[in-house]
Amino acid sequence: MVEANTNAQRVLDTFPHRKIAVVGDLVADRYLRGTIDRVSREAPVLIVKHDQTETFPGGAANAAANIASLGGASLAVGIVGNDPSGEELTAELAALGVETRSIVVSSSYSTTTKTRVLAGRSTSSRQQVLRIDNEDRTGPSPQDRSAMREKAVSAAAESDAIIVSDYGYGAVDPELYSAVLAIANDRGIPIVVDSRYRLAEFRGATAATPNLEEAEAIIGSGFENAAADGLRQQLAYRALLITRGGNGMLLSEEGRPVTHIPVVGPSEPVDVTGAGDTVIAVFTMALAAGFDFHLAATIANHAGGIVVMKRGTATVSLEELAESLSTEAPSVSAAVDETL
Repeated sequence: MVEANTNAQRVLDTFPHRKIAVVGDLVADRYLRGTIDRVSREAPVLIVKHDQTETFPGGAANAAANIASLGGASLAVGIVGNDPSGEELTAELAALGVETRSIVVSSSYSTTTKTRVLAGRSTSSRQQVLRIDNEDRTGPSPQDRSAMREKAVSAAAESDAIIVSDYGYGAVDPELYSAVLAIANDRGIPIVVDSRYRLAEFRGATAATPNLEEAEAIIGSGFENAAADGLRQQLAYRALLITRGGNGMLLSEEGRPVTHIPVVGPSEPVDVTGAGDTVIAVFTMALAAGFDFHLAATIANHAGGIVVMKRGTATVSLEELAESLSTEAPSVSAAVDETL
């Protein structure tokens, strides 16, 4: 327990002093909550009386929000439209302590918005019954892309680490990635990538944090130790952290056997929305704070275990993370399974 308490104290001491640039697809996660009244006479559908609508940071914006909730200086880089969703998202980020000066606001772009309808009887809990996605299918204009590259370069030049969060909505193109990768290499700072569909295009980063499905999309199913090492080498990463839901994580890093990190807490989550954003945020903060890959992955694993027990798009606080780390059994941070 001494090691666990030491790591918890290191997190408390070092995380608040890290500045992280989060570059990627900014998403407005909107939750429309209502009460089920009756079945409509017009069609066999429920009539939901609207109670409340809230907007939370999603996608790269959620990673940026997690940095801020952990006491770090968070610089969000991306694009939103000159529309109500963009205004709400930017305002929410600012209220959470995220620096928004590097967000491009464009009149020719529509903010990516995911609206989840949660409904239930007045005497029961609300469940998600519908999700509506609004996406700008044309992507940012050449002028907006140029502006984003300029802001990304500026943010990367003043940060301790860089997160690239690609949800496939077009904010990160090869030129932008090459520009921030060059800065990371020149300054010797970590750059960590997560990409829903294009991980193979983001070669040469310090590390990546794909989920199992994203990793298998590149290398095929039946993921074993050799496959994890092979993918890391193929993409020229120093470390590859693969999240596997209730089965924990796999960590491949240079010069060490692949490590299995067991899940922290209950194996049945309440809500996995945005858990990957929390993992990449905490993993990157830990690397920027001087933790090695294995300890950074262990700390991120604790953060993921906390956030999946919260409903909706959520963040983890510095105090929650430190408390979880302080109660960790030594065997968790040292668990290695070479038979996976």
